Amino acid sequence: MSPEPDTGPERYVSPEPGMSPEHQESPVGRGPEGRTHWRRSLAVAVPALLAAGGLGSAMASGALAVGLQIQDRPVDFTTSSLYGTQYGAAVVDQTVVRPDGSTGSVRVLRMGFADGMLNGLCLSQRQQIAGATYTLLLTLGDDNPGSWEIRTKNTVLDLRNATGVLDMDGIVDLNTNGADVKTVRDASGAYVVNPLNSPQHRFGIQARYAKFDRIVGTAQDFQIPGLLTTPKLKLSVRPGTVACPAPAAPTGTPGTP
Repeated sequence: MSPEPDTGPERYVSPEPGMSPEHQESPVGRGPEGRTHWRRSLAVAVPALLAAGGLGSAMASGALAVGLQIQDRPVDFTTSSLYGTQYGAAVVDQTVVRPDGSTGSVRVLRMGFADGMLNGLCLSQRQQIAGATYTLLLTLGDDNPGSWEIRTKNTVLDLRNATGVLDMDGIVDLNTNGADVKTVRDASGAYVVNPLNSPQHRFGIQARYAKFDRIVGTAQDFQIPGLLTTPKLKLSVRPGTVACPAPAAPTGTPGTP
């Protein structure tokens, strides 16, 4: 994880010429009087951000091979390409908690894949810690725009907004009843009824395959409850608001998951 907070001994630093007393470094072991030492704040923020991101101890050896769920507040994301089988989408109402603690709902487009492949993924989520803004930046996958190296199952994504290029194949049904959309199967092999929990008579999409390229969006909810595998994972906690880099255009063609 980078950057790592400096938890080692602090040294006294001579004040620079012209530096006012309130901006001068205090003696060893103390920050400026009346101010929060950002290194210590970040050391406290890291575990809080990890818990908020739903990651916890899921990180090991730079790879994830577990379920992933990011809720509670919107998360910005980018990916070079998302490809999946048995794609479905429906308009649903997602419950949200407002800043004042009250609950409400937002209308989102809920997308689901039975099996999926991602060509790199970046997630960016902001948190307020001790009155300061920090960004949890999580990147998965390699730097090869043609590898589709991240594998997922039972992916559910609630989109608040997104831009990109969509290509669907196989039998494609537009404006189908959202409650009739099918994505995953149960243990007996039968399709799960209304897997996206859509109300009746909401707009829905059904396709055998779907491929989205160069997606930049915001998700209210990001869930991969089955399995997520990726060869590389990077996590950083940065002061301020930090956006994911713009996704590269994919190359080549993904295989069938």
